[in-house]
Amino acid sequence: MRRWAKQNKVELGFTPAHATVAATREKHVAQLLRVQNFNVSSDGIGAGEDQSLERPFGHADPERLFAWAGATASWPMRTDPGGSRGLDDYFTRDYARNIGAEIMGRNKFGPQRGPWHDHEWRGWWGNEPPFRTPVFVMTHHKRPSFTLSDTTFHFVDGEPARVLGQAREAAQGKHVRLGGGVTTIRQCHDADLVDTMHVAVSPVKLGTGLRLWESPDELLDRFHLEVVPSPSGVTHHLLWRK
Repeated sequence: MRRWAKQNKVELGFTPAHATVAATREKHVAQLLRVQNFNVSSDGIGAGEDQSLERPFGHADPERLFAWAGATASWPMRTDPGGSRGLDDYFTRDYARNIGAEIMGRNKFGPQRGPWHDHEWRGWWGNEPPFRTPVFVMTHHKRPSFTLSDTTFHFVDGEPARVLGQAREAAQGKHVRLGGGVTTIRQCHDADLVDTMHVAVSPVKLGTGLRLWESPDELLDRFHLEVVPSPSGVTHHLLWRK
């Protein structure tokens, strides 16, 4: 151990360039990009086909995909007392823990494609979106930022790394949540930006749609993987960077 430390003294520090790199990496380790509570079907699909204003998940039934979370005591849209505790509830509670900003793709914000024609429509979440942080919507068609309750939406065009830099600054030292959808997660994964992932696999087969993976084993070159089954029937996949 001492010899390793002595060898790495030269590699990790004691010159301005190395100190800068080390400080940057340390900052990013402390400020993770996290995929949390992202739901896919048993065949790896996160959203169905034919998305529309009325059907944000296309032909997929979100109630079937998210049944495990909706049954928990901590489900934020619960209107009645009760709900389950245990593993599923832990993940539901963890959704907002130490999150200072979110990145999402345009199709998670809404179904419009191309230039924005309706600035009056402000997303699927009503006047009190559940994010409660700055949200950076990745799009090639910018529009002015706006605030609903304690969530501010920014519409940004740029490479994933650049958008992540903006989100980290806005997060003020907290983590950044990568909210999806599938295309945005894959873009950030391909850019080697994702630090941790929690993917809940529901016992529902969709057949067609936007696929996150054929198998989580595809990610094992870059991530550790632990699979935790829940009594609800959902299987939690926990991945963290090697």
